[in-house]
Amino acid sequence: MLLIRCPYCEEERPELEFRNAGEAHIARSANMAGESDDDFEKFFFIRSNPKGIIYERWRHIHGCARFFNAVRDTVTDKFLMTYKAGEPKPSKLPGVAK
Repeated sequence: MLLIRCPYCEEERPELEFRNAGEAHIARSANMAGESDDDFEKFFFIRSNPKGIIYERWRHIHGCARFFNAVRDTVTDKFLMTYKAGEPKPSKLPGVAK
């Protein structure tokens, strides 16, 4: 079982308490109604799926119910860090050599 740290509750909890909410840090259009069909499709359905480090949104469903961001390695499924929603992408990741 994976343990995920909620940055709001400030504790690690079992993965069953959380739900993945997709890719993090996606720029949303200020004028969604004015987007072309192709751009609308890309925004809602097309996501990157890299092998390695990915930035995701998660929600602590059975805890504080708040959304937060997580950095996860898709190869090892290890969570490298979590941080509060609205905070920028971290410039340096713990345990990752650049």
